[in-house]
Amino acid sequence: MAQFDASARMFVRGEGNYLFDTHGKQFFDAISSVWTILHGHCHPEITAAIAEQAQTLDHSTLLGATHPSAEELADRLSDLTHLDRAFFASDGASAVEAALKIALQYWQSNAKPERTRFVHLVDAYHGDTAGAMSVSDIPAFKSRFGAITFETQILDDAFEDGNVAAFIVEPIVQAAAGMRIVPRARYESLKDRSALLIVDEIATGFGRTGTLFAFEQLDLQPDIVCLGKSLTGGALPLSATMVSERIYDAFLGAPDESKQLFHGHSYAGNPIACAAALANLEVLERSRSLERTTELTAILQREVAELKSLPKVRDVRATGLMCGIELDPQRFDSNHSLTPGWSVTNALFERGHFTRPIGNVIQFVPPLTSNEGEIADFCRSLAEVLG
Repeated sequence: MAQFDASARMFVRGEGNYLFDTHGKQFFDAISSVWTILHGHCHPEITAAIAEQAQTLDHSTLLGATHPSAEELADRLSDLTHLDRAFFASDGASAVEAALKIALQYWQSNAKPERTRFVHLVDAYHGDTAGAMSVSDIPAFKSRFGAITFETQILDDAFEDGNVAAFIVEPIVQAAAGMRIVPRARYESLKDRSALLIVDEIATGFGRTGTLFAFEQLDLQPDIVCLGKSLTGGALPLSATMVSERIYDAFLGAPDESKQLFHGHSYAGNPIACAAALANLEVLERSRSLERTTELTAILQREVAELKSLPKVRDVRATGLMCGIELDPQRFDSNHSLTPGWSVTNALFERGHFTRPIGNVIQFVPPLTSNEGEIADFCRSLAEVLG
């Protein structure tokens, strides 16, 4: 923070796959503004939907009321995820918090209050709020906050789930762990379970890994799915916790039973954000983005393969359009004031590419609207920097 100069990275406009700063210089958004932008910045159909909704109904609470945009979006997401009900919030961590509370209360309603344990993957990351931190496993994000987190367990091969409320997993790619690719076999034990399964698709959802949702590639049947980030195409904050009907039914009862979920957010299901999400889903379907992602994946794999042979590169990990280039810190000047990750991303910024490191892993998560030239130019610039 002491080294950060806000004036050096002041973006004032976005168009297509590019951000523009106060000097008019353009930067390829190689990180999709932290895995959010799907169809480029300021997509005309999404911005038009936002403007139209803003002139009709700017906000109406979902606490004891509803509105057409939320109803329509819930139906669309139900069709896409094959889950039945939607609980809306604004960010991904909030979707995870809701999922954890839903899982706990579900078992209380089913006379199994002993099911309180949550199990996650090694190197898990699910957000920076208290519950989300608890089911995460990266010390940098949670080690200072033990006073407000609870004990959890890591998924291993010989696991008894008798006291487990839910397993929570990122499917295929653990983005915050440096684009770590999880072996498919790691998920096999989750197909035969008595506990609930929460799948966190916040980073991987909406085509990033080549299918609409990454869990489709794993033959998993989740009870709860958390959505966020690209839900609105990156235009506005919105998240959803999708649940099956049997979970929803556990929260139904007479008023004096108090079986409802005592959890809500003031701006949950904001009509403008829902309108953006509906427009995003329309663009995603009509533009055949998933087919294009398949084509771009082959291009990205070809281009990043050239980076593997560079002396300063320790590893390259990629699935779909989610890629991490891990640097070898021993190959860098140890007297430099910046980490290798930051020195490289700063040099990329000077060459017109905007991304951020995770430790010494360079993130490359381009929008689905990227083209072959943009992907090749990023990899070429990175090779020049590392040379």
